Amino acid sequence: MADRRLQVFYSVAKQLSFTKAAESLHMTQPAVTFQIRQLEEYFNTRLFDRTHNKISLTEAGEQVYTYAERILALYQEMDNQVRTLTGDIIGVLLVGASTTIAEYRIPSLLGEFQAKYTDVKLRLKVSNTVGIVHMVENNEIDVGIVEAPVNNKNLVVKVCWQDQLMLVCQPTHDLAKQNSINAKDILPYPFICREEGSGTRDVIATYLKKQRLSLDDLNLIMEFGSPESIKSAVESGLGITIISESTLKKELKLSTLAAIPLNPPMIRPFSIVYQRQKFRLRAMEEFLIFAEERCDKK
Repeated sequence: MADRRLQVFYSVAKQLSFTKAAESLHMTQPAVTFQIRQLEEYFNTRLFDRTHNKISLTEAGEQVYTYAERILALYQEMDNQVRTLTGDIIGVLLVGASTTIAEYRIPSLLGEFQAKYTDVKLRLKVSNTVGIVHMVENNEIDVGIVEAPVNNKNLVVKVCWQDQLMLVCQPTHDLAKQNSINAKDILPYPFICREEGSGTRDVIATYLKKQRLSLDDLNLIMEFGSPESIKSAVESGLGITIISESTLKKELKLSTLAAIPLNPPMIRPFSIVYQRQKFRLRAMEEFLIFAEERCDKK
């Protein structure tokens, strides 16, 4: 119902990228360009300056962006209020999840939600914790679920699950024989870690700091962007790592990896994150209730 040209313009203006806007809107880039050209013809002025593969808003574009933001927000509010009266739960819900949660925790949650609310279109974006928090802050997604503490007073952060991280190595490794591991035990061994910005990496750094150590004290030899890559490297004998217990079910069952608790235990929260002041669609409200009801069950 809202003017499609205005929706496309707002997405391009917010991201300052035709490519990113096309991806987020599930459109082709030529289709996005066509919509913008139509809007510029309607106003008889350029809305974007295009130079050296970069775009910026013109003065007219800035004005349209300001009004588009208000118009689209009011449209969402109107749509939500009417559907609340009629009992409909419908619309697009953008959910973001950090890597470990996206791979091992959230699929079943989204599957159950979709089965219950068939008219809601779910879209999932995956990044590391820093990336997901930025998406929430920039209103690119409605809800984020992340694996590290979040320090932003403008965001609501609700701890949903507690996750334990374990020392992981080959079953034949010397450390596999121990009942528990302290931080100093792992220093001599080649260590494989997640990339900067990862919630797992941040939790490890915080844990080491409490033990009067740092990441620099580790014999860090490799960094990977996903738990699966790290597990494969450890299985190949390249080093040891610390990752979530929830990622290890298959490997522990097949005895391809060994997991040893740290002493003291390394525990982190999995948290639901969303903007404090954001107008919430009915679908978002229902998802928050649905997820929180299952916080202690997954």
